[in-house]
Amino acid sequence: MTAKTMTTSSAAGARSVLLPAIAAFAIGFGLIFVSGLVQAETLHDAAHDTRHAVGFPCH
Repeated sequence: MTAKTMTTSSAAGARSVLLPAIAAFAIGFGLIFVSGLVQAETLHDAAHDTRHAVGFPCH
């Protein structure tokens, strides 16, 4: 006779939701930060309105 244990840990469920959320935040923050610091004229112009919308000083 074998006993099966079912683990329905809420920590495992929270981790599976939290990790993608943290990754999405990190990627989004990285894109805004990099576009805010780049000095290439084309990229600067493309991201200009977005930077001002989120309050990032670009000039």
